[in-house]
Amino acid sequence: MQLEDLKSEYDKLQIKYGAKELTSIYNGGCTNNPDICFVFMNPTGRNIASNPNWKGRRSPWIGTKNIWKLFYKIGLLDEKIYENIMAKKPNEWNEEFADIVYADVEKHKYFITNLGKCTQIDARVLPNSVYNEYLDLLYKEIEIVNPKTIITLGNQVSSIVLDKNISVSQCRKQNFLKKIEGKEYKVYPVYYPIGNGMMNIDKAIEDIKFIIETN
Repeated sequence: MQLEDLKSEYDKLQIKYGAKELTSIYNGGCTNNPDICFVFMNPTGRNIASNPNWKGRRSPWIGTKNIWKLFYKIGLLDEKIYENIMAKKPNEWNEEFADIVYADVEKHKYFITNLGKCTQIDARVLPNSVYNEYLDLLYKEIEIVNPKTIITLGNQVSSIVLDKNISVSQCRKQNFLKKIEGKEYKVYPVYYPIGNGMMNIDKAIEDIKFIIETN
C-alpha cells in the first residue's frame, strides 16, 4: 500500500466530517524512514491548499507562518526558505512555492501529517469520535512511512494515538512505546504550539530540540 492509496478514504471522511466547500489536507515531507513524524490535529481553511481550485500538493500548513517559525527555530528549516515564508501573504503562496518548502522538509528528513484530515473552516474543537475515525488510517500512514520517532502535538492527539490519558505537561521529554503492525515506535507527546497553544511554543521548541538531540 502507498500513501496515495489512502487519499480516497480521507476524501470520504472530508465529506462526512469536514467543511463541504473545502478539501482534505493529506501530509508531506520525507516519506521514507524520516527521523521524525509530526502528528498535528486537523487542518483549517487557513491552509490555502484546501481550496478546491488549488492544483498542487495538499500538505499541512501551506499559506501559514507560525508553524514554520517553530521548524526554523528547531533547526529543521533553511533560513532562506523561512525568510521567504515570512515575507509572503497567504494568497502569495503558489503551487511551486509549496513544493519548494516541502522539498526543504524532505531534505531535513521529517514528515508532517494530521491525525484528522478533515478540513474545518476554523480551529473548532473536534470530538474524539471524529479523530478515532482516522486512527487506523494514521497507523497505516505510519507503517508506510516508517519514521524513527513520532511526535504527537497536544493532549488530545497524544491521548488518542497512544490510547491512554496523556497530559503533555506531566510527561515532557518522555516517550511511550506504540506497537503498530508488530513494530514498536517511540512516541513523544509535546505541547501543541499553534493557535491557543502559542503560549507554549517555547516549551515545545525546548522539548523538540531535546528529542532531536537524543534520538
